[in-house]
Amino acid sequence: MFGMLNRMPGQVSWNEITPGRKFSVRDVAGANSPISCEAFSLTTHYPAYVAAQRSMSLRPEEALLGLTLESSSGKRLAYMPAVPAIDEALVQRLESADLLLFDGTFWSDDELVRVQGSGATAREMGHVPVSGADGSLRKLAGLRRPRRVFIHINNTNPMLDESSPQYREVRDAGWEIAQDMSSIDL
Repeated sequence: MFGMLNRMPGQVSWNEITPGRKFSVRDVAGANSPISCEAFSLTTHYPAYVAAQRSMSLRPEEALLGLTLESSSGKRLAYMPAVPAIDEALVQRLESADLLLFDGTFWSDDELVRVQGSGATAREMGHVPVSGADGSLRKLAGLRRPRRVFIHINNTNPMLDESSPQYREVRDAGWEIAQDMSSIDL
């Protein structure tokens, strides 16, 4: 997969990052931009698509990362397309963001099983579902500061249907649902 990202010379620049350590995002010319980034660990368990043998040779704290980007003006964006669990430390981190782009992959834990008749649950795949007592809608309901947008939404997620009760529930809770080609000002 990563070879595809580097089909042409200079198309991609790879940089090693360390969770918990801020770094400057570089522009296409390789110069430091006015945006800093900090990666942080969301879990020590690698996704199922990473072979067990391979995951044993990797650093556990790098298994699944969230990102916080900060502009020189102090505006902060939290980017988390895959979140396996929500704890108080994560909620506190998110409260400091101005914009939150958050994992909206599945509406319910058993979504794929119900739709396809088999498969893994959302949690088994490393995604906290949007709905339910431990879902992101309820666990993040107390966030006051950030603008909240669900991203990384699976095509089976009923909240994509603007006429559905799930869509209305998300919107009534103050969340937005990202669309293809969305543009968001921060």
